[in-house]
This record gives sequence, structure tokens and C-alpha cells, in this order.
Amino acid sequence: MRLELTKRGDYAVRAMLALTRGAGDGRLSARRISDAMAIPVRFLPQVLGDLQRAGLVEASTGRAGGYRLAKPAERISLLEVIEAVEGDGRRRTCVLRGGPCGLDGTCDVHDVFFEGQEALRATFAAATLASLAAPATTAALEASAVMRTRGAAT
Repeated sequence: MRLELTKRGDYAVRAMLALTRGAGDGRLSARRISDAMAIPVRFLPQVLGDLQRAGLVEASTGRAGGYRLAKPAERISLLEVIEAVEGDGRRRTCVLRGGPCGLDGTCDVHDVFFEGQEALRATFAAATLASLAAPATTAALEASAVMRTRGAAT
């Protein structure tokens, strides 16, 4: 059994964790998020655009522009972030037949897989950005800021 995010989902989760820990009431630039979270800068605007369309991120342009969370981190779930960029991940094909379950009745394992899928979704829905943001994210953002400051001084 495989459980993994697409690259887009991975980048979205990392970007949202950076926004959770890094800006306070301010905004973070795409470059700062990219540097701190090792996300390719060319993909980040696309991912942040998905998150903005989902109502999870606010963006502003200009010298003081950047990105910030659209609502408190305590009110944004991991499931919302993932579904903003990957869509609804619920399986719609039979795990045994590869087609829709129900053509000739549900398969023998349908109920077990459905319950497992819903349990996973519930776990992701219960995990908020605030509960997930780790000191490692803050350390990466601080290191990114120090590197930028040193680069600007030379």
C-alpha cells in the first residue's frame, strides 16, 4: 500500500508550514519560502496560486508584498492544504477490479478500504497547521534570512 503526496502536494504542505511559522502578521516572499523550504522557485507561484484560489493564502504585490495565511493556522487542516493542490483524493475505483465498485455489487474488501480511507481523511482533517509547524521550519526560515542578509552585505 502506498501513501505519498505528489510533488505539488509536498511543496504546498512545506510552503504552508513556512507561512505558519515565518511571518507572524507580515508576509513572506516566494523567494524566502523557496530558500527556507527547498522548493524550486519556478514551481512555487503555481502552488501558491492553487492555495490562494482555495482561500488558504492571501497574496499582495509590491515591495512589501508576499504571501500570508488567509486564516489562522489553527483553522487550516492538512487535508485542506492537500486537497487544494491535489483535489479530492478519495478512491473511486475498486481496489480489486480497477473499475468502479458497484457494477456487479461491491467487492469483498470495499467496506474495509472505504473505512480506512475515511479514517485517513479524518486524521488529516484533525491535523492543523498550528499543530504541525515544527521548530525545524522556524530554523530553516531563520537560516534563510541570515543567508540573505549576508548575501546583501557582500
